[in-house]
Amino acid sequence: MPYFDAASSAPLHPVARQALLASLDEGWADPGRLYREGRRARMLLDAAREAAAEAVGCRADEVVFTASGTRAVHTGVAGALAGRRRVGRHLIVSSVEHSSVLHSAEAHQASGGTVEEVPVGREGRVSASAYADALREDTALACLQSANHEVGTVQPVAQVAEVCRAAGVPLLVDAAQSLGWGPVEGDWSLLTGSAHKWGGPSGVGLLVVRKGVRFAAQGPVDERESGRAAGFENIPAIVAAVASLRAVRAEAAQEAGRLSELTQRIRTRVPELLTDVEVVGDARNRLPGIVTFSCLYVDGEALLTELDRVGFSVSSGSSCTSSTLTPSHVLRAMGVLSEGNVRVSLPTGTPAEEVDRFLDVLPGVVTGVREKLGAPTSTPPARPAQAREVVVDSLGKRCPVPVIELAKVIGTVPIGGTVRVLSDDEAARLDIPAWCEMRAQQYLGEEPARTGTAYLIRRTT
Repeated sequence: MPYFDAASSAPLHPVARQALLASLDEGWADPGRLYREGRRARMLLDAAREAAAEAVGCRADEVVFTASGTRAVHTGVAGALAGRRRVGRHLIVSSVEHSSVLHSAEAHQASGGTVEEVPVGREGRVSASAYADALREDTALACLQSANHEVGTVQPVAQVAEVCRAAGVPLLVDAAQSLGWGPVEGDWSLLTGSAHKWGGPSGVGLLVVRKGVRFAAQGPVDERESGRAAGFENIPAIVAAVASLRAVRAEAAQEAGRLSELTQRIRTRVPELLTDVEVVGDARNRLPGIVTFSCLYVDGEALLTELDRVGFSVSSGSSCTSSTLTPSHVLRAMGVLSEGNVRVSLPTGTPAEEVDRFLDVLPGVVTGVREKLGAPTSTPPARPAQAREVVVDSLGKRCPVPVIELAKVIGTVPIGGTVRVLSDDEAARLDIPAWCEMRAQQYLGEEPARTGTAYLIRRTT
């Protein structure tokens, strides 16, 4: 069964499996002890740290292994903020950061700090000038992902790092999605990574704190990992994580070109095969294996379920899944369509034949889901005008139903007439304007209603 969700977790690399099994027999002892078994474990840990430092492009004594990538982010953000508390408590993040960064920001704000979100453009990319504008005298830390986990857009880390360095503010880079493809460029101060994103075992994170960066570890500390990651090191998993990082790096140049061609095939063919679809993310500055698109009139959960039934494992940032009724914060920040969102993230070694088969089955799956929801199969023909304004009551209905009902009635008002859609679904705030843009209709904005929100659309075509 083709697995197309490597951005969530990449399959365990064969080198990682071999290294894990081998080090289970050698790395089980306490690396802090002086007897033979302890020295052997220490040698494995030190070798892994040296190799990780080489891959990242830093000193070995700047590398800390944590229990996960999320823990690396939380530790890095909290430690850097505490280390610069005398400077101030202002934190800068982008609006499309991974949830681990945003959760750290929420915790900082709850404790009395201030947080400023830097917006992104429609392609999901920040600008260095926006970070420069956000910097203040009391800014303690800035955070920026190296590449976006949902749409694959690569961020201008080097330029942002230069701006932050000039202001004397450390920059923490979440490199979870990109570290397997190469080192992060720029004069950054802190960096985090997650082994399961590049084919290592889960439960291993990477935190790099450059020398000279003020850092104060928070919470109970011990003698492990320079006092920055308490607890006994999982040496077999660490060894496997670093071994897989070196392995995927050795394959990166060849695989990057091959996967870029496959994702470009998807980016090109999906709009040709499907109507009412939007491919999102930067078309050029992007990771090799990620491509994301959204389909009008499609329930995201139903779409993923049907793709699973025909043998494809993909993920979604869609607003309409059983676990959430709000749009992905990334898609919301970009201002793009969230309905029927599909993220395809190809693991290394994906055969081209699997991508071709995905493209073969996708149109039928999307059409089938749309038919079940009663979506229009084409632009509804204009009907005799009935009124200057039509009210669509979609209260209590979840996406994509409010948009489907809007599409069905837009032809009943004359050119210049309006449709008022009543909805209490948060996704409507994003998807109705996106529908208007795709359909060349005029979105007039929103206003409070007795229940929910009223979205106003003027018919222009």
